[in-house]
Amino acid sequence: MPITIREVAKQLNLSITTVSRALDGYSDVSEETRQRVIKVAKEMGYTPSRNARQLRRQRTDTIGYIMPTSQPRFADPFFSEFIAGLGDEASAQNLDLLITRAPPNQEGEQVVYQRWIQGRRVDGIVLSRLRQDDWRVHYLHESGFPFVAFGRTNIPIEFPHIGVDGASGIRRLIAHLVEQGHQRIAFVSAPSDLTLQADRFRGYREGLAEAGIIFDERFIAEGNLTRDGGYLAAKKLMALPSPPTAIIGVNDLTAIGILRAARELGISVGSDLAVAGFDGIDDTEHTAPPLTTLKQPVYDCARRLVRMLAALTNNEPLQEPQVLLFPELIIRDSTIR
Repeated sequence: MPITIREVAKQLNLSITTVSRALDGYSDVSEETRQRVIKVAKEMGYTPSRNARQLRRQRTDTIGYIMPTSQPRFADPFFSEFIAGLGDEASAQNLDLLITRAPPNQEGEQVVYQRWIQGRRVDGIVLSRLRQDDWRVHYLHESGFPFVAFGRTNIPIEFPHIGVDGASGIRRLIAHLVEQGHQRIAFVSAPSDLTLQADRFRGYREGLAEAGIIFDERFIAEGNLTRDGGYLAAKKLMALPSPPTAIIGVNDLTAIGILRAARELGISVGSDLAVAGFDGIDDTEHTAPPLTTLKQPVYDCARRLVRMLAALTNNEPLQEPQVLLFPELIIRDSTIR
């Protein structure tokens, strides 16, 4: 028979309530008593009931992540790396991670958030792929529900987040392309409501201006953050009477689609057409040729977000509630002439 808390309390000559509160970490139990309870409970082989513990503390010990995508499975390696970081740090924090997906800005997404928040399925939420005017931020803030985010918005609401300065990264990438002799530099974008699109496109415009290159809207093609989107956009750009000699994909998947289009068109990537992306996913090392990219520390950021969320749910102050990081420019053969 498993050891019960009643037996531990009897062994220590303490009340069941004191033993329970000591194991749950309540501050009204002295540190000396807490350590004694923990030691005896361990020696006796007592394992607290997690369900009972959660009920007493009115917590689930679970954090949630709703992937903002309509793509099946893990079609975007960004999400795979992000979830790996969330999962590893959740485990380190003795938390569970609840994951689902929902198509962004659709009714189904709102239904999932409402079900999780109103049903207290989780103690806190992690957001990613933020939008410039993000209903999720409005909803969670108004609900008083703990959340952290990978990315920023244009909403005048302060919330804990980690941002990556995509604009500065794209400016450095354009400077590199200009050094390689490129003047006709195109950009394959993301959906316009995303903050990452606004940030990286601003960097594109600023980078061109710094290089003395006149912005040409014909060199802008809309994508959707997927390989297929990049492929179709590249076909359109390369059909121009005076096509670009360099194309920047708003993310790595877009750039990988551009590589495929160039290959089908018989264009030599590197010497005839430079191609670059953003994210630094592992696949970029193994494309043909290897892809120049702006690497953001997705895995490490995910782990840090979980630590921030754990502190929030424990009512602990955050030393750095808002963090801004800078991507690393990794130059590979796809942009070397």
